[in-house]
Amino acid sequence: MAERVQEEDSGESGNRIRIVSIGIFLAGVFVLAVAAGLFFFKNQNSGSEIQIIASTDKVAPGQIIVHVDGSVKKPGVYKLADQSRVVDAVGAAGGLTEDADQSKVNLASKLVDGQKIYIRSVGEGDGRIVGETTGVSVSSLVNINTASEAELDKLPGIGPVTAAKIIASRPYGSLEELLTKKVVSKSVFEKIKGLITY
Repeated sequence: MAERVQEEDSGESGNRIRIVSIGIFLAGVFVLAVAAGLFFFKNQNSGSEIQIIASTDKVAPGQIIVHVDGSVKKPGVYKLADQSRVVDAVGAAGGLTEDADQSKVNLASKLVDGQKIYIRSVGEGDGRIVGETTGVSVSSLVNINTASEAELDKLPGIGPVTAAKIIASRPYGSLEELLTKKVVSKSVFEKIKGLITY
C-alpha cells in the first residue's frame, strides 16, 4: 500500500515537471518572437530619413508633410525635409507604378507643406489638369464658394485645415477675398489663383 502511494506521487511530480517545462518553453518562444519583431521593425525605419507618419505627429522645423497619391507603390502622407521636390515625395512613396504617366508631372518641382501630389496613370483622362510647376492634379477651376473640402484639398498648398478655413469664410465676392479675409498666404494665393473661381 505504501509503495503504491509513492508511485502515484512520483507520477504526478513527473506530470507537473512536464507541464512547467512546456510552459517555460512556450514563454521563451513568445519572448523571442516579440524581440525579433521589435528588432525587425526598428531596423526597417532606422536607415530612412523619409517615413510615413500618423496624423498626430508634429512637424519639426525644417520639415514638411505631403500627401502622395495615385500611381505610386505606397500612397500615403509623408514627412520630408524642407526644400524637397516631387521626386523625393515619389521616392518616399516607394516609386512610381508601371502604369504611371511621368509626362504629366514635373518631378523637379519644389514641394510646400500640406501639398498633395497625385500621379496619374497612362490614359487616365477625367478632365483634370496637372499644374506645370507643382505636379498636383486639380479640377479645372475650383469654385471656392461651392467646392467640397476634398476638392479644395487638391489645390497646391491647400491642406485639410486651409480647406476648412476657406469653407468657413464663405461667401466670397472675389478671389482676392481669400487674402483680405486672411484665409491663405500670398504665396499660396499666387499658386492657386489661376485654378479657382468664385
